[in-house]
Amino acid sequence: MFGRRGTADSPLPPPPVLLPEAAPPPPPEPDEPPLPAISEELKQTKAKIFTLLMEQIDLATASQMEKKQLRQQIIDLIGEIVVEQKLVVNRAEQQQMASEIVDDMLGLGPLEPLLKDDLITDIMVNGPYQVYVERKGKLILTDVKFRDEKHVMNIAQRIVTAVGRRVDESTPICDARLADGSRVNVIAPPLSLKGASISIRKFAQKKITLEVMASQNNISERLCQVLRIAAASRLNIIVSGGTGSGKTTMLNALSRLIDQGERVVTIEDAAELQLQQPHVVPLETRPPNLEGQGEITMRHLVKNALRMRPDRIILGEVRGGEALDLLQAMNTGHDGSMGTLHANNPREALTRLENMVNMAEAKLPSHAIRHQIATAVHMIVQIQRMRDGKRRVTHVTEVVGMEGQVIVTQDLFTFEYHGEDENGMLIGEFKSSGLRPNFLKQAAYFGLADALLEAMS
Repeated sequence: MFGRRGTADSPLPPPPVLLPEAAPPPPPEPDEPPLPAISEELKQTKAKIFTLLMEQIDLATASQMEKKQLRQQIIDLIGEIVVEQKLVVNRAEQQQMASEIVDDMLGLGPLEPLLKDDLITDIMVNGPYQVYVERKGKLILTDVKFRDEKHVMNIAQRIVTAVGRRVDESTPICDARLADGSRVNVIAPPLSLKGASISIRKFAQKKITLEVMASQNNISERLCQVLRIAAASRLNIIVSGGTGSGKTTMLNALSRLIDQGERVVTIEDAAELQLQQPHVVPLETRPPNLEGQGEITMRHLVKNALRMRPDRIILGEVRGGEALDLLQAMNTGHDGSMGTLHANNPREALTRLENMVNMAEAKLPSHAIRHQIATAVHMIVQIQRMRDGKRRVTHVTEVVGMEGQVIVTQDLFTFEYHGEDENGMLIGEFKSSGLRPNFLKQAAYFGLADALLEAMS
């Protein structure tokens, strides 16, 4: 019997699978383009042109036009205004203004250039006059500004309305997503004191695999091999880490090892997982309506997923009572299920999981909850964004079982810090504990035992 421990009549896992070929290393990153910048004089000229332009445009008609056609018409109108008002604006600046105005009318306004920059991973709007981005793990203040608080709120409402949600004074917090899958959180006044705050976690155009992570030194080659074997061996895996540490990216990378023939149900607050398998059913929570009715929570979706005959259930983030339903799913035939949660280390992740089970108000004794965790969760992958901006896996920890009231774990890999180089990048090694993995028998069923022992040696 391989997989979960405890019942002799557990069904066998599916037939052995081979690990896919390692992907080629990624191409070198392009040079950093400069962040958007505009002179004060040009800002004032643009504001004047914008005011005059709005007097001449029928917004209802403009919103129905193709983006390319609208842009050309706005360029022509700007040219007429420049001549009439005798403004000093060259052709390139007129075209730039036209693009910005079209973005304002049909897109996300000042945020559009940031969304097009592939090196930017996060966009943080703190009111109309302060926009930060994260590039290569570092936060940078940009020159991007909105006209006023109303402008920020209009963009926020445009984002959430597109996915059937709302944000205003009565419902000032909202999770949404952009058309490309980027995750968005909006918090509006009166809760946000500096004006509406918009946080965008951009959808990664480049698919990050475990091999790409190894080439970027987020993990080592041997650690990469252990994670590939763990995912292919249908272990139940929890990815733990802080905000922005790369939990979802790691979950996406692990999910690439799922067999193409399996039925996978994903459950998220705002859909952002990028599974490559053909048989994926993505589910998304729903907030309450104006009357406070109709809310569909993560817990509702996990319960329903169990009736959908899934081979695996993947939770984008575990943060409440749905933890109990996920553990029960892991313990009732859904090997290879995965999820993420916020915690600083593997031991804390287990404590958080126990606390979240208590949020389900099932009134289970602590020993029973810990026993469920010990039999359901096989591995915790701890990931951290370090002070040099690079994300690294700091622990790969197995859950071995129970001794008395304590869940027993063993570290397979840990990251040991040694210092930093002349560029401020941290130096360290991903060190194998050399222990015999507890899931060796399960790996053997999939024909991967020798590869696992070699990776751990």
